[in-house]
Amino acid sequence: MPLSRHPHLFRQPHLSRRLLPRLVSLTVASLAAAPALAADEAPAPSANTLEQVEVRGVRATLKRNLAEKREAQNIVDTISAEDVGKFPDKNVADSLQRVPGISVDRIWGEGKAIFVRGTDKNLNMTQLNGQAVASSEWWLNEAQTRSFNYDVLPSEIVGSLEVYKSPSADLDEGSIGGLVIVRTRRPLDFKDALTLQASAEALYSKLPGKTDPQLNGLLNWKSADKTVGVLLALSRQQRTMRRDGLEMFPDGPYDIQDQHGAVTRAYASWGGGSAIFRQERERTTANLAVQLQPTAQTDIVLNLMDSDMKMNNNNQNYLWQVGGLADKGVIAVTDPRFITVGDGGKALVGGIVGPKTGVSFEPIYRESYVRSRLADLDASYQGSTWKLHGQAGITSSEGGSSHDRHFWMEGDTRAQISLGPDHYGVKYLDINPLDPKALTLKAGDDRIRRMESRETYGQADLSWELGEAFFNTLKLGVKLRDNTLRNKRTQGSAKAGSAGWQAFSLADLSTGPSPLLSQAAATSDALTQYAWFDDGLVASKAIPMYDKAMVYKDLLNENYTIKERISAGYAKADFASGRWRGDVGLRVVRTEQTSDGYLANADGSFAPVSQKHRYNDALPSLNVIYDWSKEIIVRGAVSKTMARQTFDLLSPGLRRDGTVLTRAYAGNPLLKPVHANQAEIGAEWYYADASLLAATLFVKKLDTFTYKASKQEPVGGETLNVERPYNADNGADIKGFELQWQQPFGHSGFGTVVNYTFTDAVAGAVAGQPRLKVLGNSRDQLNLSGYYERHGLTLRLSYNYRSKSYGDVQMGGQVVNSAYGQWDASASYDVTPKLTVYASAVNLNNEVIRSNTADGLPIGVYENGARYSIGLRAKF
Repeated sequence: MPLSRHPHLFRQPHLSRRLLPRLVSLTVASLAAAPALAADEAPAPSANTLEQVEVRGVRATLKRNLAEKREAQNIVDTISAEDVGKFPDKNVADSLQRVPGISVDRIWGEGKAIFVRGTDKNLNMTQLNGQAVASSEWWLNEAQTRSFNYDVLPSEIVGSLEVYKSPSADLDEGSIGGLVIVRTRRPLDFKDALTLQASAEALYSKLPGKTDPQLNGLLNWKSADKTVGVLLALSRQQRTMRRDGLEMFPDGPYDIQDQHGAVTRAYASWGGGSAIFRQERERTTANLAVQLQPTAQTDIVLNLMDSDMKMNNNNQNYLWQVGGLADKGVIAVTDPRFITVGDGGKALVGGIVGPKTGVSFEPIYRESYVRSRLADLDASYQGSTWKLHGQAGITSSEGGSSHDRHFWMEGDTRAQISLGPDHYGVKYLDINPLDPKALTLKAGDDRIRRMESRETYGQADLSWELGEAFFNTLKLGVKLRDNTLRNKRTQGSAKAGSAGWQAFSLADLSTGPSPLLSQAAATSDALTQYAWFDDGLVASKAIPMYDKAMVYKDLLNENYTIKERISAGYAKADFASGRWRGDVGLRVVRTEQTSDGYLANADGSFAPVSQKHRYNDALPSLNVIYDWSKEIIVRGAVSKTMARQTFDLLSPGLRRDGTVLTRAYAGNPLLKPVHANQAEIGAEWYYADASLLAATLFVKKLDTFTYKASKQEPVGGETLNVERPYNADNGADIKGFELQWQQPFGHSGFGTVVNYTFTDAVAGAVAGQPRLKVLGNSRDQLNLSGYYERHGLTLRLSYNYRSKSYGDVQMGGQVVNSAYGQWDASASYDVTPKLTVYASAVNLNNEVIRSNTADGLPIGVYENGARYSIGLRAKF
């Protein structure tokens, strides 16, 4: 969608009104004056993006990537535009999973967030052309974190990907695992005066059995004198998703009372269910770049991006309940079975609950969206021995749901449950789940959430070449950022007795059974089919009734605004002597945070609350390279890094528990950031054409991690047991190594790319809490790719594996995500030099996502299915 459709993108906050005009005017004035001051200066070196875009063939592209890696002063891996096009990936996260040390969160079947070298997704940053790009979430229960949402970024707009694993002072702070910089294409880097690229693709998703169109196009023009260029890239992707799940919702502890009156204090799930999630998503992305080079020394690029994704979601979950049936904290269970969990308590894993409302059915219809926009001005002037660079811009995003309608149906039955690792046994003893007459509509709500993020930024850099001295280049820079994030919640409620209410049974809204679900994951005693809602009947009967009966109110205690002003200055010096080279630098950063929210009082009123937090960081870095020979390079790096806490944890608001009146939940605006002292050393052997054998050892020592604990606090004249996040007094140690092997096998057309990462991560202990594994860490990660290319035919088979990883504590034990390994394949054939037919297959083995607690309590099993595509790509 064009940026002109969104004029509010340019409504700048206070900092932007002061900062952007000054930086832009300073940059333009400097660039205008520079030719007069240095008319006889040498032209700037040409950019190497041309080779990334124009090079053809897997082997040639991999060779280009190795050349860039070899010349880099940081420990960095790159993927070029040709690679992105040849992989069967629909967004950048799926492309990044091929890089050593990176694994991907695939909970929705497509890469959404990345984990780098054993660190959680929130400890890594992604930038577009070296600057932040705002992103939001669409799901009600998704925390607003600092992790970039890769849903908004299609692979087609990418020129190259750079993954910096060792920092330099001129790179933005905020990453501990790694910094990903996505580079878009520049108009003047194209070879021809006029370039047109287009592709059309049909994508078949096996689980829903639907085929969707994918359309991409790129038009680039540059003037005959190569001083003006314009690029327009458009991407339109549709995808029909289906995800089958068997779920349990952790809760408790409760008092479990058996049929003899004996009471056991134990964790018990609220309940669980058999869920079918469906989503129809449409993503439209536009990227407009205008590049000017009025002189050989001057380069100005205006880059605009607009990504708009709409998602209609439907989740239907046939539920059993345990904690959901609690009466004043007591649950009646016949013949209960327990296990002992990690914190020494017990957890209910079996028995008969009911008879009242022993079954529930909750269909959810969402109208969700995610939008991200960016306007960036990048200008530089190259003198004979100096270079001036300035960059300023604004980025914004919105995400959430305009409607999130929950329908709540109930039936009377006893439910017999049997839980174990990946085991969701359930029997409804008094009804048939395929009988729609057994359930009746009781109530519902509309859970609307809107997330907003806006950042303005500006930076100026000046570098000098110092000749043949040991320190040959000095670079100084400053950067200012002003970031505002908001979370807003509105709740609509409807129930029997509301104006406009109409009672329905499931029979009134169903036309038959659901499809069979979770066939790759379910055990024999799991529920895999039931009577479900018909979408047409819901749209014509249920939703109109709901909208008339719904009464809305703002949930102020879930609203918050986080404002950040970040100022940074840095100095970096490049050095070289004989076979030694590298850089040393210092980045100094000041962060000012203001967190605004509301406290929920006992009488239902709300009290505003605001908290300020300021902190400073000095972040030194050193990168050293030794050219052992023409083929062997040894690298080392030491640095101090930091990552700020996620926004949802910084909320100052307080939410009261709806059941236990003395319990409340809150954020902590005074959380300190996470710091890490890190070091790495490695060797790279470029032993043949397009070949590499490399190994890198790394260690990261984190000074803290975040945990949640309940403490008594005075709130509005009462004493409440408030659960908040806190900084641990100690942190975590992460150490490991990466191995890389890349080689074409002579002139046979065959070749391989293999990398393996090992991480040993140990977190500190918190008094009174179980010792945890490091969140997001996988001990083993493997990427294996084999390719063949000959006579215009290219074939590639890839395997991506990560061993088990770890999540938060639930029901007395830490969540463990099972190992995951996925096979993908792609093929293409050049019918002519300008026309290519291609095909891809994603998740060929239909790998299933599984999560359990360390004690064997099942959390979720999800099946996303395989996807296949075939398409035609043309270039003129």
